[in-house]
Amino acid sequence: MPNKTVCCLMEEPNPRQKDFLLAQSRFVAYGGARGGGKSWAVRQKAKLAALYYPGIRILLMRRSYPELRENHILPLMAELKDIARWKESEKTFLFAGGSRLRFGYCDNDGDVLRYQGQEYDLIFLDEATQFSEYQFSVLTACLRGANGFPKRMYLTCNPGGVGHQWVKRLFVDRQYRVGENPQDYTFIPARVYDNRVLMERDPGYAAMLENLDPDLRRAWLEGDWDLAAGQYFASFRRESHVVAPFVLPAHWRRYITMDYGLDMLACYWVALDEGGRAYVYRELYRPDLIISEAAGLIRQMTPPEEKIHARLAPPDLWNRRQDTGRSVAEVFAREGLPLIRAANDRVMGWYDLQEWLKVRDYGGQKLPGLQIFDCCPNLIRTLPALQRDIHNPNDCAATPHELTHAPDALRYFAAGRPCPGAEAARPHEYHFEAMRPKTDLMGRGERRRVM
Repeated sequence: MPNKTVCCLMEEPNPRQKDFLLAQSRFVAYGGARGGGKSWAVRQKAKLAALYYPGIRILLMRRSYPELRENHILPLMAELKDIARWKESEKTFLFAGGSRLRFGYCDNDGDVLRYQGQEYDLIFLDEATQFSEYQFSVLTACLRGANGFPKRMYLTCNPGGVGHQWVKRLFVDRQYRVGENPQDYTFIPARVYDNRVLMERDPGYAAMLENLDPDLRRAWLEGDWDLAAGQYFASFRRESHVVAPFVLPAHWRRYITMDYGLDMLACYWVALDEGGRAYVYRELYRPDLIISEAAGLIRQMTPPEEKIHARLAPPDLWNRRQDTGRSVAEVFAREGLPLIRAANDRVMGWYDLQEWLKVRDYGGQKLPGLQIFDCCPNLIRTLPALQRDIHNPNDCAATPHELTHAPDALRYFAAGRPCPGAEAARPHEYHFEAMRPKTDLMGRGERRRVM
């Protein structure tokens, strides 16, 4: 056992990694800047604990299984050869002494319930800022057992992501609520320059981080937690973009914009005032609806006196379903809700939405072009949490998927009706009829009457 334990640690840890390996608080967070050697430290700690404490139960979590496999499972298959046996059906390494190192992922809040009631001695939450506070709370309840093994959770993290605020509160700002013991929390900051192996093997990585725009550089290179690194809509401010509901004048032009799938219907009602400012005034955010149910709810939530100028939807709703031969758009039309195909250029759509959120001068007042009624909690929650795609910073990340439904729905509105004054070449008043595809509501040929 001692020889295997020694051989298991194949590289000498840097000082920050050593602090992480030796930390004994109940909750230990390691991170800050990117490239600090966090994933390597997690693997070393997990396998050393499995060898040192025969029979210990360990859970290693990431947001998605592909990330888990690439960053941990495949490297550990090589590192634990002849030391532990991989059991694919359980996604677990089995050690001769009875220790178990299990791997799990949590793509949305519902996934975390699969771990409810289970017991683990050690839990590793890799890239913890990609997890919501609710997911973190559920997993902490799994940290228990009547044996004599230590009960600890190890987190790695970078600024930014859906979990930025709760990680920052606990480990950086150290602001605790009733029942949270400050002595339980240890934060070990890491910078890319601490990772001497990376600096030797890929010196260009640090140079790439140094050339980022100032905000991203402060977060990703310097580990500055006062910035939500990667936040796409950094201009969003609750105090200016969210307003209390008020009675809308009947003559304001109104739209419905939606993103629909069986996993979620995100639908919003938007009204435009005389000056071209938009107000998102109603929200429908519901999972697991078949098409007719979705259409029925939208119709039910739209009072008869509201004249809807257009209902905007993504182009994929015109794709034919294999089981029925009909498209979602066709079913909506048969339900009395004809749709208009919205533009689906993601980057240009996000740019248009940025223009809507921009604060401008309206009659001597500094106001954003779009405001959201506070009765739309899911849009208010997800829009500022949306992150930049790490491969294309001009686009928004498609994961976590739960965060994308509401912003995507609003993007279809923004792309269909550019913000007045955003571009001189674009007309102030946008005519949907002129831009409507010359197809019928089912996406076939010239428009015809739909029975």
